[in-house]
Amino acid sequence: MEIQTMQTSPSTQIVNVGGFDIGGPEFTVIAGPCSIESHAQFLETASGVKASGAHLLRGGIWKMRTSSTAFQGLGTSSFDIVKSVCKQLNMSLISEVTDIRQIEEVYDLVECFQVGSRSMQNYELLKELGRQKKPVLLKRGLAAYIEEWVKASEYVTKGGNNNVILCERGIRTFETATRNTLDLNAVAFAKKNTNLPVIVDPSHAVGIRALVPDLAYAAAAVGADGIIVEVHPRPSEALSDGMQALTLQDFEMMMRKLEKILVAIDRPLHKVTAHAH
Repeated sequence: MEIQTMQTSPSTQIVNVGGFDIGGPEFTVIAGPCSIESHAQFLETASGVKASGAHLLRGGIWKMRTSSTAFQGLGTSSFDIVKSVCKQLNMSLISEVTDIRQIEEVYDLVECFQVGSRSMQNYELLKELGRQKKPVLLKRGLAAYIEEWVKASEYVTKGGNNNVILCERGIRTFETATRNTLDLNAVAFAKKNTNLPVIVDPSHAVGIRALVPDLAYAAAAVGADGIIVEVHPRPSEALSDGMQALTLQDFEMMMRKLEKILVAIDRPLHKVTAHAH
């Protein structure tokens, strides 16, 4: 998958996650908490985002944190929570794996493996995910060139797993006003020069709750196939990334405006009721 700057737009590989086609004509919204903190928190968040039109759940089982003393996720103790909530709401989960050993542990819990930005160049992890049958959401590294991001995806596809979704989540630049800088150039470029679906994580891109919806709208307008957004019922109580998590009310308002923007660009949202877990 060599990058060619003047290549015409290729046909997109459609990746089905939990009954929803990512990369097709419809737009996909993935939402949920940064970390699964308790049964009550995950159920409240998941119920709220589904009611507002989210298609798939995100939720961290393990969390890679800059500080070794920060909350690292519930790990295996969250497994029963995931099973219960996903079954009750008939929704599928996307969650990050940070180690090859975790793949087998969560295989029956998740519909899509997320590779976080810090793991984008963990090539042994990517090779192992290439041997799996489930989709892989590959986030761009903190300061990775687009070419490095695409070449990382090839470690998965060359293993036989073509179900890869690229995720732009902001890169580290000289700017310090926001957590990262959302690179919409990369979204447009990857859509034109690869055959992989591309989604955007506006939450990690900006790190500021009030700006997340605006970046979500921009992502839709530039041609992204979907967004993955952090939501928490009470962000001030969140054990990780509370500053960038939308409240359930914020998410509902964002979804209403997002749908109007998508109508304007002839890109409908998936209908939630049309799919089953």
